[in-house]
Amino acid sequence: MLVTEKGGVLKLLTANGVTVATISGVPAVNSSGQGGLLDVVVDPAHASNQRIYLTYAENDAANSSLSGTAVARARLNVAANRLDDVTVIFRQAPKVASSGHFGSRLVFDANGYLFVALGDRQSSSQRGFSQDLTRGNGKVMRITTEGMPAPGNPSFSATGAQSSIWSYGHRNPQGAALDAKGQLWVSEHGPQGGDEINFAQAGKNYGWPIISYGQEYGSTTPVGEGTAKAGMEQPVSVWLTRDGSAYTSGSKSSIAPSGLVVYSGNKFPEYSGNLLSGALAGAALWRVAVSAEGKEVFRERLLANRGERIRDVRQGPDGWLYLLTDNGKLLRVSR
Repeated sequence: MLVTEKGGVLKLLTANGVTVATISGVPAVNSSGQGGLLDVVVDPAHASNQRIYLTYAENDAANSSLSGTAVARARLNVAANRLDDVTVIFRQAPKVASSGHFGSRLVFDANGYLFVALGDRQSSSQRGFSQDLTRGNGKVMRITTEGMPAPGNPSFSATGAQSSIWSYGHRNPQGAALDAKGQLWVSEHGPQGGDEINFAQAGKNYGWPIISYGQEYGSTTPVGEGTAKAGMEQPVSVWLTRDGSAYTSGSKSSIAPSGLVVYSGNKFPEYSGNLLSGALAGAALWRVAVSAEGKEVFRERLLANRGERIRDVRQGPDGWLYLLTDNGKLLRVSR
């Protein structure tokens, strides 16, 4: 297993969670605020090319006060415990003065192209750019392993639209996963309340910050124009509070989703096709069942008694669920 740590450390672990090595050669990472070394994925052809891909917060080369999410490709040299041939293939543009909302998840689609989930960069001056197709704020991108726009991406009429854009109007995507049909699901943080899981389709607008189920921090003021607007997609699942209960005064913080998987293993057959999302503020694992039409059927809160901030969720090749927590634990969920 490969595990990233916020400060810029990449570790190689055995199947039972024992650290084998710390891998050198990781690109320089901005770990201030919400930045750091973020996601890691293995190339589908890793057996022949040894490639892996990393997302991380990167400073601007000319102005260190500016930063953005970057994607690097490298060859994992296990014999030497290092990364070779490190190449930055994609950069969120433009870089901005913020230490928040970098996203970010990487997911390979069925054709070998990479989905890259990017945050809106958090500040009030930046979040509106989630609706601006000329900027990388609040987008899901789809690129080749060379960093070029992937074939089949949607076409937008807006002048200067970035051709890597797959979907837009996102806030801070912290989870992304494909289902058995090869369709992309994304979980994202709302503001104060309004965390979402979205079915991320090509060319669709997910509304932020024009529509939202959340409120401005420290107030009861709704964000945007309401919860729905023509031409903007509705979330499949939305949380207003940490435990999923109905909103009441004083319970405005929601779950803060992080890490997402669509279960397809044989160890939990009752979970087949279900979405499993970690929760940071909510300190739990959420199971969300959806219909063939992509509608939420039910959801339940799991492992809440542990009180763990769950940062990532993965299905192992053995069919068990593996969870990373914010206090440095790697958990395997088995019966």
